[in-house]
Amino acid sequence: MLISLVKRSVIALGIGLLSLPAYSEVRVFACEPEWASLTQALGGEHVSIYTATSNEQNPHYIQARPSLIAKARRADLLVCTGAELEIGWLPLLIRKSGNPAIQVGQKGHFLATDTMTLLGKPAVLDRSLGDIHAAGNPHVHLDPERLLTVAERVTQTLVSIDVANSEDYQRNLAVFSEEWKEKMVAWRSLASPLRGQSIVVHHDNWLYLQQWLGLNKLAALEPKPGVPPTSSHLSGLVSQVKQTDVYGIVYANYQDKKAADWLSDKTGVATLALDFSPASGERLVQWYERLINQLVQLNH
Repeated sequence: MLISLVKRSVIALGIGLLSLPAYSEVRVFACEPEWASLTQALGGEHVSIYTATSNEQNPHYIQARPSLIAKARRADLLVCTGAELEIGWLPLLIRKSGNPAIQVGQKGHFLATDTMTLLGKPAVLDRSLGDIHAAGNPHVHLDPERLLTVAERVTQTLVSIDVANSEDYQRNLAVFSEEWKEKMVAWRSLASPLRGQSIVVHHDNWLYLQQWLGLNKLAALEPKPGVPPTSSHLSGLVSQVKQTDVYGIVYANYQDKKAADWLSDKTGVATLALDFSPASGERLVQWYERLINQLVQLNH
């Protein structure tokens, strides 16, 4: 009698387990805050997300620390930028994690720049020219239209990993896309005075934002990409800036402001530090709207 009861309990438990979805929660390892925010919006209650970097860090220069490796080891899905942005640490992290789900070629390995033609692809691959990316500029999250494409692909990936909750993922994508498209119309209107304006940047990481808003890059504070500003290079920029109607000197919040402040003091052009990624817990739409408003209000 006891054996029969145990058998029935085991069978019932087995049936119950079979009826559960394949994933009660998809564990996501996001390299940058923008992908954490996007995946949270699309995954909703079905995802738990760990973000490897904050918006106060340069994602080029992160170390594959044991704590990051441990998080990657438990991830069902890795969402990163790609195009060599994380080349200094991500390949090592993936290899040391030993996690088969997130290896290159697996459905749990997602890079936003894959299957996307990038801006700024160098005509010549020469490391003497500075920190260049062979595939092109990786910072696609600054282009609202490209970000919509990434959102669709992230949703497809979530569905492939967690089929049981596919309807929720598709519904979340529809909600996100509708709001994002409405905001794009509003942002274009708000930022219309910026079209045709010239700016000086610290580094060539604003390319997608520049193109979308119609801003022109006059010069960069770095003499070569990834090479810190030098006194001789900055001195050469003074006359160039004074001869042009420059709207502002723009740099990312994690970049040293000394060079921007020096050039501003010499030319009278205002500086603007922008958060390159969303803050912790900040929605993408909130972050992008903040960028646009800061740019528009710079000289008001």
